Amino acid sequence: MDYTFHPAAEAELNHAVDYYEAIQPGLGMDFAEEVGQAIGRAVKFPKAWSFIRQPVRRSLVKRFPYGVLYVERQGCIFILAVMNLHREPDYWKNRQ
Repeated sequence: MDYTFHPAAEAELNHAVDYYEAIQPGLGMDFAEEVGQAIGRAVKFPKAWSFIRQPVRRSLVKRFPYGVLYVERQGCIFILAVMNLHREPDYWKNRQ
């Protein structure tokens, strides 16, 4: 199964990588790897994660307070948001 990003979700990922990299060199890459693993788990087991609002599911990112929000579409994972779990929870709802 493949995956694609909503343009805003890709921008969120890039912004978060830059943020963590500015805090400590290498931390941005660690974050990107953890997000990649969360995406990989969603791709491999798309139905394993709970709905946060049907049909949207969330795969949690380890070590960082983020979740990857996605929907299944025609055999593909569509990533709606790379969401900071400590911020406004519903900002992504108009992205479908």
